[in-house]
Parts: sequence; C-alpha cells; structure tokens
Amino acid sequence: MRTYILTLITLTFYSISTSQEVIIIDNQSTAISTGTPFLLIAPDARSAGMGDIGVATSADAFSQQWNPAKYAFSLSKSGIATSYTPYLSKLVNDIALGYLTYFNRIDDRSAFAASFRYFSLGEIELVQDEFSEAQIAKPNELTIDASYSLRLADQFSMAVALRYLRSDLRIQQVDANSSAASSLGVDIAGFYQSEEEAYNDFNGRWRGGFAIQNIGPKIKYDDAGRENFIPTTLRLGGGFDFIFDDFNTLAVTAEVTKLLVPTPPILGYVDNNDNQRQDSDEPTIIVEGKSQDVSFIKGIFQSFGDAPGGFSEELKEFTWALGAEYQYQDSFAMRLGYFNESDEKGARKFFALGAGFKYTTINIDLSYLFSASKVQSPLENTLRFSLTFNFGDGTYDEY
Repeated sequence: MRTYILTLITLTFYSISTSQEVIIIDNQSTAISTGTPFLLIAPDARSAGMGDIGVATSADAFSQQWNPAKYAFSLSKSGIATSYTPYLSKLVNDIALGYLTYFNRIDDRSAFAASFRYFSLGEIELVQDEFSEAQIAKPNELTIDASYSLRLADQFSMAVALRYLRSDLRIQQVDANSSAASSLGVDIAGFYQSEEEAYNDFNGRWRGGFAIQNIGPKIKYDDAGRENFIPTTLRLGGGFDFIFDDFNTLAVTAEVTKLLVPTPPILGYVDNNDNQRQDSDEPTIIVEGKSQDVSFIKGIFQSFGDAPGGFSEELKEFTWALGAEYQYQDSFAMRLGYFNESDEKGARKFFALGAGFKYTTINIDLSYLFSASKVQSPLENTLRFSLTFNFGDGTYDEY
C-alpha cells in the first residue's frame, strides 16, 4: 500500500509540474513473458507439421494439448499416444519434451482423457572451485492433466480439463531456500463439426473450435520471490474439409492465439534534479500501460486492453497460423503450415512440413520446422516424432 501511495503522490506531483522530466527506463520490451513457457511448445508432430495449430483440426489422440472437446468426435473407441521433441538441438542433446496421453470414449456423447508432459533441461554441472567435487543438477518441469468432454448437440461438444503444473528450475545447490514451484490450471474448450455436405464438385465439412487454457494462480519459487503468471492462452480456429472422393481429402485450418497475461508497462521516473539518472529518492512509475501486479483473474480481463501502444499493439499480441493436411485413403498424410508472430512480441515466424503414416491401428507422424525470422527458433531444423495406437478404430461413425 505504501508503494501505491508513493507512486500516486509522484504522479500527481508530475502532473502539476512542467519543469521536471519523465525519463523512460532503457532496455524495455513489451513482449509478454510467463512462467512454465514449455506449455506453449507443440508436443505432437501432426500439429507441429501444420504450424502449431490444433484447436479446430479433426480429433486425434493429442487433442488434450489443443482442445479436449474434440475427443467426443473421435472415430476410435480409445487410444494411447506418445511423442518426443528435441529442444535447442543445435546446441545440446539433452534438452527435450516428452508427452504421453490416453483417451477413451465412454459412449456416443462423452469421453475422458489423461496426459503427462515432461520437459527436461538436461544436466547442469556445478563446480564451486578447483578443489570441490562437481555436483549434477537436473532441472525439469512437468504437468499432469485430466479432461472430460461431452456432446451437447450432434455437432457441438464442450470439455473441461484440470492440470497440475510443477516447475523445478531453481537449483538448491545454489539457493538452499529455493523449491519447486507448482500451480493448477483449468481449460475450457468447445468444438463444432458439421455434417458432410454436398457441393458442386466435392463434399465438404466445416470445423470450428475455441479453448481457454491454463486458467490458474501464479507460481513462485520461494516466499520472497517474484510471482509469475502461467501462460493462460486463448485459441480460436476454424477449418474446412474438401472431400473429393473416398480416397482424397484436403483439410485447411486457420487459428489465432493470444496470451491472456498482462502486457509489461513502459516504466520511467521523474528526474527531480535533472541529472539524467534515477536516484534512490526517485521511485519507478508507470508511464504507459497498467501494472502487472494483479490477480490471475483480473490479469485475464486486463490483457485485452493494457498494451502501452493501445489497440494497435493489442492486435500485435495475436499470433496466427495457417495449416493444410492432405490425406490419401486414410493411410498417408502430407502437411504444411505457417506460423506468424509480431516482431515486437517475440518474432516467431516459421514454416513447417510434416508427414503421417497409418498401418492398421498404428499412426506415425513426423514434422520439420524452418525459421522465417531473424530470431532463430529453438526448434530450427528439428525433427519431431509422434506415435499413436488406436483401439477400436472405426467404432464410431460421425459422418
């Protein structure tokens, strides 16, 4: 409270004075950062091959990551899938994301799923001096998820998911008071899939989906540490399936995404003595934007209108992606995708391609990423791999 009062007094004093100058603190960025950013990494090769999209694509075993409401439209009774994604593979060989998921359609209208995600940051060797024995630390992060989806209508379903997050990044050998940070997250999702309709030269099917993911409290690693928002995310997408015949299908999908996390404000201070530096009696103030010191619920609503640059900057906080998937005889697939993020908000831009193969109940998917940005992607030239086992394939006919 004392800090807020002091800031208010400082701002009031500045507003009635024309002789003092507000100095903007250097090296600021309005790119949004969160805790547990590994939750934003696409774990499965199918979605990765289409530019990291999945909220409105057709149902598969990895729907838990993107939109669990899709499980209610699965053609298989149940399935189990796993994937492996190397990270920073150009620099190291022991940082990777592993993912395991299981789903089961309970009946015609409902399904449940569970998944486990593990992100290893490899081994870090700690040496205090030349006389000390090296100690090995293995920082890691993980999540455990469970979801339930229900068909509310023949063409529409919704789902809710609960997620436990654990981030063990602080190294106790360096800070004995540190501990693993943990939190809970909730997902709310919906999915629409139309009946197959006849057009002039082909049949078609519309798809649409939304998901609000990782709604939950902030995390911190010790009592005196800074609280970090988890990556609460809004996903919106739509697509269309061109069904040319019984053997050839082309699915086209578009998706937009926004982090529902407050944007960092532009900070400055009132230079009382015109010495062009911030002295101890010159507190930091918010020049543009809003404070990030809010609850996670308020932060969700604030994230739609707190960008220092106004509405134009808010639009830059949306990423967008386009993806296409061609399937032949439900046994072979080729995929292409493009992902775009504003240069001011992270500059992630990349092309992706992928392929999928199906033999009886087994699906094998691969994907590859090409960066299109000056900022190199940690997944540049990385081959991602996914394996799925479907049980009771063809049990349900949604068309």
